Amino acid sequence: MPKIKTHKATAKRFRYTGRGKLVRTKIGKSHLRRKKPSRVKVLFDRMIPVEGAGSKRRVKRLAPYLGKK
Repeated sequence: MPKIKTHKATAKRFRYTGRGKLVRTKIGKSHLRRKKPSRVKVLFDRMIPVEGAGSKRRVKRLAPYLGKK
């Protein structure tokens, strides 16, 4: 059976924690950060767990080897 190609944009945006929880980065993190308060900029560094079952299923389909190390 051939390997499944990984969707690279999905692989860069999501990762699994040690306990197997799927997490993502916050939006608005990449540019225009000078205008934002320092408290908000600190909050951008945190990862948010993915809640919806449909979203988890889609990430698993797009990046099948993401959780395996």
